[in-house]
Amino acid sequence: MQEVAVQTPGGSYPIHIGPGRLDALTASVPADVTAIALVTNPVVGGLYGERVARALAASGKRVLRIELPDGEAHKDWSTLNLIFDALLENRLDRRCLLVALGGGVIGDMVGFAAAVYMRGVRFLQVPTTLLAQVDSSVGGKTAVNHPLGKNMVGAFYQPVGVEIDTDVLRTLPRREVAAGLAEVIKYGMILDADFFAWCEAHADALGALEPAAIAHAIARSCQLKAEVVGRDERESGERALLNFGHTFGHAIEAGLGYGAWLHGEAVGCGMIQAAELSARVAGLPRADVERVRALVRAIGCPELAPDLGAERWLSLMQVDKKTEGGQIRFVLLSAIGKSHTGPAPEAAVREVLAATCGKVDLAEAVAAHG
Repeated sequence: MQEVAVQTPGGSYPIHIGPGRLDALTASVPADVTAIALVTNPVVGGLYGERVARALAASGKRVLRIELPDGEAHKDWSTLNLIFDALLENRLDRRCLLVALGGGVIGDMVGFAAAVYMRGVRFLQVPTTLLAQVDSSVGGKTAVNHPLGKNMVGAFYQPVGVEIDTDVLRTLPRREVAAGLAEVIKYGMILDADFFAWCEAHADALGALEPAAIAHAIARSCQLKAEVVGRDERESGERALLNFGHTFGHAIEAGLGYGAWLHGEAVGCGMIQAAELSARVAGLPRADVERVRALVRAIGCPELAPDLGAERWLSLMQVDKKTEGGQIRFVLLSAIGKSHTGPAPEAAVREVLAATCGKVDLAEAVAAHG
């Protein structure tokens, strides 16, 4: 097992990474917990629900199971209310513990529920997708989607711990692996040129979920994110860099309808667009743009963005948490491993859209990468 420490003003906690962590969850249950609510979806619950419930029950606490509908399309207020309904109907008090067993959708919703139920209860992240393990489970960002924007209603709220079981990755579809790897390579692009080069050299091993390679990728991703979050918990500055590619990616998700593309697929494609924009306004060498494109291709994410129409693209990107005074602030690269936020002329953004958008057949794109 590897351990990464997260230290923020909102709470300090460990990230445990290794095989078999689903069977060791009782050690992460605080002694004064009165009851546990295990929240998952039918897919993950069918695979691991009973096993995790047994592990949690070993703590001697009552375990309530709550099952939410699966998918990004259900990451909304009505689904969030299903959690509150179950907690209140079963009279869980403010010393209860919520456990998020699933991917980023479950983690975000359970974290948000924990932040506001009885003005705040504790929760434990047990992420089961690669994307959630390296990104959304770490750092305390919680939210639900709004029809006008992704993750626009939420809170910063830290968990009591993150338990990452690397064994569960074996059950992920190839698309989910690629989506998670998009967030892995993002850390190298914005923060660590050596890690980016390592990802280039080990792209095949990562795609195959080779144990040593994937364990290193998860641990390094968590370390990099923990360092940034520790310095900027509430995204007042440096933490915004973690959104590289997300302004474009969120527009893809909202424009096509949540769930049409996986979040990581949209981010992977969005990072190519952000690199193209960086070449135009931040001096990113063309060779580095091509390295970004090649690695996104190697991990199996789409390279071509959907043609939503330039006006629709610009409208969707305006609904972005980095927008200030109506001006979009993009995350830009000056070189691999060196990033900053800043504005970009609309003409440059339109040029990037013209160069990177087209008719996309996602099924063909996925099939091309196995």
